[in-house]
Amino acid sequence: MTLTQLSYIVAVDKYRHFATAAQKIFITQPTLSMQIQKLEDELGVLIFDRSKSPVVPTAIGEQIIEQAKVILSGSKHIEDMVSVKDKELSGTFRVGIIPTIAPYLVPLFLKPFTLKHPNVKLIFEEALTSEVLDGLHEDHFDVGIIATSTSQHIHEQELFLEPFLGYLSNGHDFATKDKLCIDDLYSQELWLLNEGHCFRDQTIKLCKQTNDKIKNNNVTFESGNLETLKRLVEQDFGITLMPYLAMQDHDTRCANGVIKEFMDPVPTRKIRLVYSREFLKQNVVSAFAEAIKESLPEELKNKKEELVVE
Repeated sequence: MTLTQLSYIVAVDKYRHFATAAQKIFITQPTLSMQIQKLEDELGVLIFDRSKSPVVPTAIGEQIIEQAKVILSGSKHIEDMVSVKDKELSGTFRVGIIPTIAPYLVPLFLKPFTLKHPNVKLIFEEALTSEVLDGLHEDHFDVGIIATSTSQHIHEQELFLEPFLGYLSNGHDFATKDKLCIDDLYSQELWLLNEGHCFRDQTIKLCKQTNDKIKNNNVTFESGNLETLKRLVEQDFGITLMPYLAMQDHDTRCANGVIKEFMDPVPTRKIRLVYSREFLKQNVVSAFAEAIKESLPEELKNKKEELVVE
């Protein structure tokens, strides 16, 4: 019995499909199947009922999988304790990061971090907040970068406060205003991300909207991508809200849209680094958080807390 075999049965239990599990952990399906078969032969039991689709654990298989999770977590805890003593940072560091942060934040700190710590292999995966938290509990991710508060079972470190911005078409009624106020948004129908994105939930809380779908000029549309919402606004379709970093490289000279800041109190979201194990690669975690903070635009460093939307 090996830790690798235990990690394989945990993966199959998670995805309930041998091919999908193999793809997710970057091995071939024959290798996965062979190693699980070896483990079953060694134990003299069937861990999975392969006659069903999706595949499901047997009764004894469920107990084995739960114990495998405990063993794997313990083995990673030992690795974490040892890694803290290393003077030079090294190893693999898996990061789950939500889609409304990833494309705008990662390019800021990735190169400086990798140049300073060449022996650390960073693996990023975009995922919704719920998926990041699940991945932390399952040890799929080492850390997560999210924008909402978490439970007491998750350790978190504040990285920065990110203001909300308004983005509206040139022909919008608010285009001539110097700054927006929150009251402006109460009667507006905004383009929003689809369900599951925390930025959608935060926007709804901020704007006091309750409609499940967004309707503009007889068009119904939900998107999982902030860039799509920008393009809709530029086609003279109203208004949307954007996180600050999403608009940093946006050239409004080449776009039919207007960026508007909010007057005080400025609505913001709190970007956090989260992890589930207290001793998890603390030296890497510290260096990672430091690199992020150093890479931020000056206007986001030490920004005061005003109206944080959770």
